[in-house]
Amino acid sequence: MIPITTFAGKKVAVFGLGGSGLIGASALLAGGADVIGFDDSPDSVAKANAAGIPTADLRQADWSKIAALVLAPGVPLTHPEPHWVVARARSAGVEVIGDIELFCRERAALAPGAPFVAITGTNGKSTTTALVAHLAAAAGMDAQLGGNIGTAILSLQPPRRSNVKPRRVHVIECSSYQIDLAPSLDPSVGILINLSEDHLDRHGTMAHYAAVKERLVAGVPGSGTPVVGVDDDWCRAIADRLEKSGKHPVRISAHGALSDGIYAAGQRIMRRGETIAELAGIGSLRGLHNAQNAACATAAALALGLDAPAIQRGLRSFPGLAHRMEELGRRGAVLYVNDSKATNADSAAQALACFSDIFWILGGKPKTGGIESLRLFFPRIRKAYLIGEAAEEFAATLKAGGVPHEIDGTLDKAVATASRDAEAVTAAEPVVLLSPACASFDQYRNFEVRGDAFRALVLALPGVQPIKR
Repeated sequence: MIPITTFAGKKVAVFGLGGSGLIGASALLAGGADVIGFDDSPDSVAKANAAGIPTADLRQADWSKIAALVLAPGVPLTHPEPHWVVARARSAGVEVIGDIELFCRERAALAPGAPFVAITGTNGKSTTTALVAHLAAAAGMDAQLGGNIGTAILSLQPPRRSNVKPRRVHVIECSSYQIDLAPSLDPSVGILINLSEDHLDRHGTMAHYAAVKERLVAGVPGSGTPVVGVDDDWCRAIADRLEKSGKHPVRISAHGALSDGIYAAGQRIMRRGETIAELAGIGSLRGLHNAQNAACATAAALALGLDAPAIQRGLRSFPGLAHRMEELGRRGAVLYVNDSKATNADSAAQALACFSDIFWILGGKPKTGGIESLRLFFPRIRKAYLIGEAAEEFAATLKAGGVPHEIDGTLDKAVATASRDAEAVTAAEPVVLLSPACASFDQYRNFEVRGDAFRALVLALPGVQPIKR
């Protein structure tokens, strides 16, 4: 844990007592703050009390004595309207911040030069974050991995000065919600991968969403390295604004050569016409989207002082993320891939683009638009196996697109029939791919549980050889 000493002796309200909220409250207590925790859920309040965190109804609090409100990122800050606790804090002139901001202030007080890599973007955040941490760890650094990727930032080890060996680097995934609560966010390396429409229910407009994301790279100090993907108009404009402000962004592209930047050319990561690293044969980094992720991670690794051979070794040993194009095993020529994290069509498209003989398991709780946008990939699909609520709707789309399919209803039946069919074809690498293009909530608590179920079913098949991660 990172004790937060910057609020020692001050009263701090913490609202939202889930995982990161509980850790944040504990970190503040450990640093000497006077903490009041609260949540709209009585069960969460009870859990906080059991953990030794003082609680009180913040609707009855004297806000004139509160120095800050530490807000869980999922609590509405601006749209569709501010949560009542935000309105109370603002009316009293109390700043509203999050756990990323607490980390930034503690780093500034404790070890302002400590390496800190922050990553954001609409797609690819988790893979890029995990890859940067892996590259750093493989090169002998003490990589502290957390943030939106699933480990609360304040549960990590504290920042320390960069001359202490091994060098400790914090590699933190930041959602737009977290950035919105971190006004002094100042990573030594900031990465903005890409931008497309997302979370507009929370941010109101695409322009506001993009402006929030921009803060992460705009906050990089002059001595640091902002890294910006330039394959979309929003990010391209952000990179140009950074340049005009006197910063020197490292531009990233997966679609074409750059005269000054890092780009993917086929399966190579290039800079100024020279190869930094090769992606050929790295199953965990298949596809154009992963080339973009790898190029961003390479830029961060170079900024941290890694050389090309160290980066290449790290890329080759990267195991990938669970549930995101996770190669589970093989039975004969058949490859089994768990892409349960593909909860919408855009995400499923990234996996479908990587393979050519696909036995596709899909379905679940459908999202607006269904799979109409995936027609481009239908020629790659040998057969589809439908599960969950979306089965009938998706079957109609597949039928119109000439894709052989069957409605299996449940994952266990789909795995059995897809495996049988894949083994019966003559192809270099038939792929049984779970890439649902749907939320999981009709049959599973979340996409992780769905992916775990798929993994268990695959590994229980006779003769499957697991792929070590």
